[in-house]
Amino acid sequence: MPDAVVIGAGPNGLVAANVLADAGWDVLVLEAQDEPGGGVRSDRGVHPEYVSDFCSSFYPLAVASPVIRALELERYGLRWRHAPAVLAHPLPGGRCAVLEHDPDRTAAGLDALAPGDGEAWLRLYGRWLELSDDLLQAVLTPFPPVRPGLALAARLGAADGLRMLRLLALPVRRLGEEEFTGEGARLLLAGSALHADLSPESVGSTVFGWILTMIGQQYGWPVPEGGASALTAALVRRLEERGGEVRCSAAVTSVIVREGRALGVRTADGEAVRARRGVLADVPATHLYGGLVGWEHLPSRLRDDMRRFQWDTPAFKVDWALSGPIPWSAPEAARAGTVHVADGVNALTEQSAMLATGRVPADPFLLLGQMTTADASRSPAGTESAWAYTHVPHEVRADGGPDGVNGVWDERERQAMADRVEAVVERHAPGFRRRVLDRRVLSPLTMQEHDANLVGGAINGGTAAVHQQLFFRPVPGTGRAGTPVRGLYLASASAHPGGGVHGACGANAARAALSAEAPVRRFLLAPALSSARRLLSRP
Repeated sequence: MPDAVVIGAGPNGLVAANVLADAGWDVLVLEAQDEPGGGVRSDRGVHPEYVSDFCSSFYPLAVASPVIRALELERYGLRWRHAPAVLAHPLPGGRCAVLEHDPDRTAAGLDALAPGDGEAWLRLYGRWLELSDDLLQAVLTPFPPVRPGLALAARLGAADGLRMLRLLALPVRRLGEEEFTGEGARLLLAGSALHADLSPESVGSTVFGWILTMIGQQYGWPVPEGGASALTAALVRRLEERGGEVRCSAAVTSVIVREGRALGVRTADGEAVRARRGVLADVPATHLYGGLVGWEHLPSRLRDDMRRFQWDTPAFKVDWALSGPIPWSAPEAARAGTVHVADGVNALTEQSAMLATGRVPADPFLLLGQMTTADASRSPAGTESAWAYTHVPHEVRADGGPDGVNGVWDERERQAMADRVEAVVERHAPGFRRRVLDRRVLSPLTMQEHDANLVGGAINGGTAAVHQQLFFRPVPGTGRAGTPVRGLYLASASAHPGGGVHGACGANAARAALSAEAPVRRFLLAPALSSARRLLSRP
């Protein structure tokens, strides 16, 4: 009988298991798939000589996260690799905005595109360096972030604190307009904000755009040597060294609840696994509430809250095995691990408007990865393992393009959309298609088939919009990992702080479980908090 059962061996589940194991708990992780990792996996499914990542590839949040840094995964075989440049956004006429590893080189490149933008970039980066440690702690710890929040307040003071809050609340389009005169720096910020399901006009989109680009400036956007599975392997290896176990092909079908407390889980083959101290669920909130835990064990209002839960827009991805590097018209783009492809900030807004109205973009914005450029082990010398993804609507009402894509994602629609993605790359890199040796197409439905946590192709565990962040995530409440069932903790990206491979959702759940075991909390505070959650959830 383990102390804790963790449902799901995605990055959050494995981080949670490691934190518990560090505290001396006996931990069992049960994973439905035949291998661990969730979206953090790689294979040779496109071409036998090419390593391709299934979902996530670049890990800026992992290298910046105090949670994952504390695990010291480099001691367990993880090796980070970097492309010569972090991020590029091609511009008309062969020009290119480039996020370099050296901030002075980034500034020089932006100055060449628009005089004065380099100085503005260094000013924003200097602000980041002053605040980054406390800011990341505040973003990644349970809400409210009392300790890092006080540290930020002391560092900023009242006047500067209000100005920083205003900056973080800005739509990323407005931030770019206020700080820069040229399109290059604006696109680096806005394209990074659209890694989440936000538009350039979304309130708070600056949080994502500024933080991701500043992390890239400070740490880079690295990749694990050998593929994304190397990150998962390091997490598993570390856990097993501490006595933990990961059991794959072991789908959990229900959480066993008695008298308002989680006692363990039941698997698909009928096995009941008792947990002495807690159950941590690295599954979507929609799968936990009303799924693994029946509604009879949950407050009535929670059912209505979950009906309102909003997913982020699905991803559509194409993996390629290329005979050579992508022949960009803007040569500087060839040095970057990640390339954003869109004609301007207005094009990003147009894409967002099409998604909001249920139309498949005719000219999709692409996030493109050049994996061999970042890690030479991914494919033979002189070739490139690459991918690109874009977003599509959850409910397709119309196709903005000519192919009649209506969201059934059958073979015809998958290939038509993949051709559309390739046409965008070809326009910015003439001759690209002649270098395609093979490709793999992952529609939203394909992604969910490979990982049930990617519901409908949503890769961030729920929308990143402000109405479903902080104490609104996954539903209005405390912004913490506890649930209305004692001893049960939500450890997935559906919990605060949300999507991204930073491990904070898992670590927050593990720390909540550890805290609940303290005698005063276990026998006095935990029952009181559980009762309070139930009262708050009643109609």
